[in-house]
Amino acid sequence: MNSKVKKITILPGVNKFGEKEHFERIDIKRGEVVTIVGYTGAGKSQLLYDLERLAQKDTKSKRKILINDKIPDKKLRFDPKKKLIASLGQSMNFFTDMPVKDFLQLHLESRGKKSRQGLIKEVIREANRITGEPISPKMNLLSLSGGQSRALMVSDIANISISPIILIDEIENAGIKKEEAIKILVEEGKIVLIVTHDPSLALNADKRIIIKNGGIVKISKTTLKEKGIACYLNWIENYELDIRKEIREGKEIKNVEIYCEPLKSKNKIKR
Repeated sequence: MNSKVKKITILPGVNKFGEKEHFERIDIKRGEVVTIVGYTGAGKSQLLYDLERLAQKDTKSKRKILINDKIPDKKLRFDPKKKLIASLGQSMNFFTDMPVKDFLQLHLESRGKKSRQGLIKEVIREANRITGEPISPKMNLLSLSGGQSRALMVSDIANISISPIILIDEIENAGIKKEEAIKILVEEGKIVLIVTHDPSLALNADKRIIIKNGGIVKISKTTLKEKGIACYLNWIENYELDIRKEIREGKEIKNVEIYCEPLKSKNKIKR
């Protein structure tokens, strides 16, 4: 079933005042990224909860979640072995005393997967694409920073996890290259939903769900202009990460190079 999930659908419920949400349905297809935005306390976490439980009008919001236009089987909702949804929280730290390589091997075995040649190396390589602090196979999980831990789990979910739907809570606080992290998940065909306060993430998604007073009040499709703005905002943040690394290595900062692909074109500007 997991490999056959092509779409998840949110059907309306009620806000915290018991008022009906005014939308027909929200369809999110495989490979799409949707952000969930709103003020603190607006009800974003409730929507994540509804999605994680594959709610059937049995949560506070009374929303209903469909998979491929159908009510999900109870096993998909409650059997952890058939779990469709993986979650990444705001903080991510390991409590297991073992090397990174052994942890990934254990996860492969627990998922009933055979360790194909180079898969563990690929997971670590992709994790290192999104963290400024390199991870090696021999590093102990307990020695990883928050950013390294989050990067490793993003790559693990992309390459090892069987869950086709990923829920992420405020990835901007992870200390990693967030746009690269999302790209890795999308490349693996995951459906990605992100709660965020970050404008570059919000504007770079395929669409965004706006939450207010516990209810969904608007669904906005991202425009090309917004994606261009997101590209520039993301460049600023990634440049800061690169400069931080160069300063730590004692390098002299001489110039700035901008690289964006908001419209699938390559533009380089030196300033």
